[in-house]
Formats: sequence, C-alpha cells, structure tokens
Amino acid sequence: MIRAVWNGTVLAEAPRTVRVEGNHYFPPESLHREHLIESPTTSICPWKGLAHYYNVIVDGDVNPDAAWYYRRPSPLARRIKNHVAFWNGVTVEGESEGDRQGLARRVAAWLGK
Repeated sequence: MIRAVWNGTVLAEAPRTVRVEGNHYFPPESLHREHLIESPTTSICPWKGLAHYYNVIVDGDVNPDAAWYYRRPSPLARRIKNHVAFWNGVTVEGESEGDRQGLARRVAAWLGK
C-alpha cells in the first residue's frame, strides 16, 4: 500500500498510484479529504496544464500548497485527472508490486541482462 503522510497522519492511501516525473499521483477516492482545504494557488505546467492546490491541515498545523492536482489536464496527462500529488514535507511511503517489478526491469536493462 502506498501512503502520503504528514505529521504522522495518513493523507492518502492506495494500492497503486500514477507516477509522473517522480511524483505519486493518488486517485481521488484514496484521499482523506478532511485534511485537504482548497487553496487559491494555481500554477501552469507546460505539458500537463493548470494545477490547483490544497493546503494540508493536521491537528491545526497548516502545510500551505502541499498538494496539487489537475482538474482539466492536457490530453498528454489525462491519466492524472483529479489525482493528487504531494510535496513540501509530505512523505510517500511504500510502493506497489508494479513499482518493484518496473525497477527490477530497469536495473536488469541497465546491467545488460
């Protein structure tokens, strides 16, 4: 199981995520939304589109803009529509079997096996 954790609290938990540019994007149904408050912040990624942010709140502590997602991503990024990624002190723990197998294949290819 893959988890996003901040201040000892699980913010999202899923058996698999979508990996893009090294970030785990958690499916919407995996989120503990009681810890996510919409932020007015937005940013633009040249290939994914307009990102929207959440402030993360745990026990009264606020981690501003620590999560982001794409409501209407570009066609190239459609797999992450409404999926949420984290940063700014939020740790991602665990990995799926697919992640481990993918890593093993990449290492074997790198070693020429």
